[in-house]
Amino acid sequence: MSELTHMRADGSAHMVDVTEKPESTRTAVAEGIVRTRADVVARIFEADLPKGDALPVARIAGIMGAKKTPEIIPLCHPLPLGGISVDFERLADGIRIEAAVKTRGTTGVEMEALTAVSCAALTIIDMIKAVDKLAVIEGVRVLGKSGGTSGDWSVS
Repeated sequence: MSELTHMRADGSAHMVDVTEKPESTRTAVAEGIVRTRADVVARIFEADLPKGDALPVARIAGIMGAKKTPEIIPLCHPLPLGGISVDFERLADGIRIEAAVKTRGTTGVEMEALTAVSCAALTIIDMIKAVDKLAVIEGVRVLGKSGGTSGDWSVS
């Protein structure tokens, strides 16, 4: 177990000490999809839902989620987030959500990007549940990251 960074030799969990790591600019991009019916997609993009205009609300929820990540994910470091964007792409059967998060620090922002996407997706589900009780969230994943000692990577 000593090879796992969040585990002590006795098996108990702890927060990794990153104080000696060098600071660098770090970014992460994540995505997720809310699958729903085509008529519901149209209503979302026309801002014609019983609860109101879903996309601006979901964008704010995503931004707030990224900022609150260390409060809801155990052992996640609080970071000074320098930039957060949450964008939406219309699909025939849903909405693709993409979040990008940036910081200058000693640890990455992958969890913040994933949390932003998840919070935005959950908000869309909440905003459309009156018109589609069967909508689902799928494919939440990190698309790539940059900065830090482990280097840059992306799905291609």
